[in-house]
Amino acid sequence: MKRLLWLPVLLLVAALPGCGSDAAADETFTVVATTTQVADLTRNVAGDRAGVVQLLQPNADPHDYEIRPHDVGALADADLIVRSGGELDEWLEDAIDGSGSDAPVVNLSDAIALRDDDPHWWQDPRNAIIAVHELERALHRTAPAYVAQLEQLDRDTAACIDKLPRSDRKLVTTHDSLGYYAARYGLDVIGAVIPSQSTEGQPSAGDVAELVDTIRATGVKAVFAESSVEPKVEEAIARETGATVGTPLWADTLGPKGSSGATYIDSIRANTRAIVEGLSGGAVTC
Repeated sequence: MKRLLWLPVLLLVAALPGCGSDAAADETFTVVATTTQVADLTRNVAGDRAGVVQLLQPNADPHDYEIRPHDVGALADADLIVRSGGELDEWLEDAIDGSGSDAPVVNLSDAIALRDDDPHWWQDPRNAIIAVHELERALHRTAPAYVAQLEQLDRDTAACIDKLPRSDRKLVTTHDSLGYYAARYGLDVIGAVIPSQSTEGQPSAGDVAELVDTIRATGVKAVFAESSVEPKVEEAIARETGATVGTPLWADTLGPKGSSGATYIDSIRANTRAIVEGLSGGAVTC
């Protein structure tokens, strides 16, 4: 098994004229990433100097993911493993044991100040920047242009949310997944259809009734489903309260190529557009 300390040498060799191609470098060093967001961040740091294997595919819910044989095979061949952290990808530990891999593991959440063990840290772009710096250290490679894009994303998101009247900044989602986003940009999380940080929970009749009462009392204008779930409960709650159903949000997963959430940056921009338009009744756009 090749170890991470080889990477600077590999990168140097790959960068020298006539000393191999990018394809050869990809075959030489392999990074396995768990979630779609983590894989996208990793690709933007690694560039064309390493191959990134993404375990979860677009629209796959990481909370209830089941490891497959080809995932174990990928872990066995990994030179570096990158995980999001927390209960979101805790299934990784057994998979690594089963693969026999001795590759170093980078847990990105270890570098981030988590809120009540909430694993959805990437919903605040400032945390994504912290994660990128961790990846830069692990990969011995810098990505200043990508960091600049993330910084611009944060500024643009704040500017767009600032267009919303404070009285309209009330958020209801499928599950409690946008706490970091709300805290960063000044929204109030009124409630969630599944009152949990995991989609594995199920809303009870009492939970739904309480949420309906809360929406009515606070005047929430839109209820947001998530891209990876069927929005039947959200639609029923909207009918009951008079709220609208907003454009689905990218919460736990990114989308396929060509979708509004194909990359991490795309997903935050798409969520911001959806939230501002939904909560303003279409009066405000980004």
